[in-house]
Amino acid sequence: MTIIVHHLENSRSQRILWMLEELGLPYEVKRYERNPETMLAPPELRRVHPLGKSPVLEDDETIVAETGAIVEYLVELADGVLGPGAHRSEVLRYRFWLHYAEGSLMPPLLLKLVLGRIPLLGKRASARIQPMIDRHLAYVEQELASRPWFAGERMTAADIMMSFPLEAARHRAGLDARYPATTAWLAKIHARPAYQAALARGGPYAYA
Repeated sequence: MTIIVHHLENSRSQRILWMLEELGLPYEVKRYERNPETMLAPPELRRVHPLGKSPVLEDDETIVAETGAIVEYLVELADGVLGPGAHRSEVLRYRFWLHYAEGSLMPPLLLKLVLGRIPLLGKRASARIQPMIDRHLAYVEQELASRPWFAGERMTAADIMMSFPLEAARHRAGLDARYPATTAWLAKIHARPAYQAALARGGPYAYA
């Protein structure tokens, strides 16, 4: 059976479409729109997975949720393509960035977004989050200035995982020309044919 990606507009699930395009695996997209008032996922997603979030990958009778888990599932399905290199240092970097994307970088970005929507006090609190984000961005910049991809000399699933938080940071959290290596990395991934094909499959995406 063809893989089905339950894809929410302007969300983490765009990474899964990109990864499937890079791997050349056949898939279908079931697209969901956010509630225009709350910006939350629609209740229909709960019929796919109890948490009602995206992405969710459906492969025959297998249901996989959580972006990182889906990415690892796809690396295994593709016999290690986009997985880590052979050297121990590359494996460790790959594992680190794969988890850092959601475990460390996304939380302050999400907090800034949520607080920024609260009048007055929320905006003041949001401003206090920015120094934390700046520290992350400086760290990412230092790492990308030392090698072309997050895990080493070639693109891996770790780069796919890092794409969404860095796109979000450029959109709303200060990632700009002060971080030349990071902005060059974003331009590099956006120019990839597979990335462009994923945009065509997934529909409008605000962060590209």
